[in-house]
Amino acid sequence: MHIKLISVGKLKKGPEKELVDDYVSRFNKAGPAIGLRSLKLVDLAGGGGLEAEGKQILRAVPAGATVLRLDEHGAALASVKFANRIAQLRDRGTPELCLLIGGAEGYSDAVRAAFPDTLALGPQTWPHRLVKVMISEQLYRAVSLMAGLPYHKA
Repeated sequence: MHIKLISVGKLKKGPEKELVDDYVSRFNKAGPAIGLRSLKLVDLAGGGGLEAEGKQILRAVPAGATVLRLDEHGAALASVKFANRIAQLRDRGTPELCLLIGGAEGYSDAVRAAFPDTLALGPQTWPHRLVKVMISEQLYRAVSLMAGLPYHKA
């Protein structure tokens, strides 16, 4: 299964980008051995309003992909449950999983309707650059749990 992290906006140089790049690299080293073939970042241009960003998101999601929209109102899963959900998708033969990070204004109605499945990183609202770090880390943590690596200590 391939995973794409599709986000409105691009990280500039700095500690957040370094962390994301590190977690993506770790994922891509450990993931293929357990059937998670790649994690790719897809950065979309921000601006132009909610509808313009929504159209970009809709175009970026491949046909037939399973999609989880990151949203503060979504289900908050513990790390082990998140890993289990990814493993279930992989084991069902899901070819591609896309995780979405919307723009500063959120998601257009069209995106919400097209992709109703949501995931929260807690009840708080987080800056996009931290969301990207947090979900990248959780994806690597999921890989480490599934592969039996010592990263997850809880």
